Amino acid sequence: MVHWVALLVASLILSELAARAGFPAAYLLGAMLCSVAFAIAGVELRIGRPLLSFSQGVIGCLVARSLSNAIFTWIVRDWWVILLVVGATVLAAALVGWTLVKSGTLPGATAAWGSSPGAASAMVMMAGDFGADIRLVAFMQYLRVAIVVLSASVVSRILIGGSSLAAAPIAPSPTVSLVPLAETLALAAVGAWLGRRLKIPSGALLVPMLVGAALHATGAVEIALPAWLLHVAYVLVGWYVGLSFDRDVLEHIFKAMPKLVLSTLLLIGLCAISAWLLNRWTGIDPLTAYLATSPGGLDSIAVIAAGSRANVPFVLAMQTMRLFMVLLTGPAIARLISRYGVATSPAKRAGNT
Repeated sequence: MVHWVALLVASLILSELAARAGFPAAYLLGAMLCSVAFAIAGVELRIGRPLLSFSQGVIGCLVARSLSNAIFTWIVRDWWVILLVVGATVLAAALVGWTLVKSGTLPGATAAWGSSPGAASAMVMMAGDFGADIRLVAFMQYLRVAIVVLSASVVSRILIGGSSLAAAPIAPSPTVSLVPLAETLALAAVGAWLGRRLKIPSGALLVPMLVGAALHATGAVEIALPAWLLHVAYVLVGWYVGLSFDRDVLEHIFKAMPKLVLSTLLLIGLCAISAWLLNRWTGIDPLTAYLATSPGGLDSIAVIAAGSRANVPFVLAMQTMRLFMVLLTGPAIARLISRYGVATSPAKRAGNT
């Protein structure tokens, strides 16, 4: 019990500091870093599956609430452009994952999910259900989020001359009524339970997300996400990931760090080419095109888009469509990369020289 209290206090302090510094998903990152430190120190703590499933359900509701009618309007109107650019981004991520496997940096499933350009927390949860090492996937995802947020912020300031970031469209609900909160809790809990019960891969995330998106878009349910609920979900997911680390994993991360950073920059560069094509084909402004194709998390890109002069509905339409495409194609891509991206052994490489 003492260890749990210490972990909670440390996580809240670090998370709050990260939030004040402007980091996206600060409570997830703070909790993950603290739990990594506890795990490395030899403290054995574990998060129960029901708590993790509920947290996945809350994150599913968070994504579902971002799917407004305006986003669906943009998708219907420019579906072919969105589909083409999103497909190019997913292929670019698959190429980066294949390169990491071919170079012997990471195993197939881990490289595939770690390179997937979707919501970071969603990718981590999906990866665990398909045999990937969630510790390495989490590190890759949040390393990319950090680099993408930094680069996107710099680009937005260059293109618009600088401005402060406003609140994100998918930020916590400012005021919460009892009925919407009860509906959201029921959607997260029942949807997560049903997803696990039906043995759907990452069903605890996908069922609340899909059902919640349909109910929210039609006005049948108002999804209410107070800050404390999001913080609880992010902290639990952060603990789940962080407590799985050990010294061997960290040693592997440090050895692979140069290649992981290089692969992240490569993916950002490939996505920037997609942004240039999007600008040429549609005439949409460069900032909107860049943010729409950036391989960062949905929430962090939304923060930057909302605080700039970008076309926010178009950016969220692109990011949302890509998230769904990654969720649908991720398992197949991971299998292909695992099968055809097998690293060449040192002995064989020496024989070919």
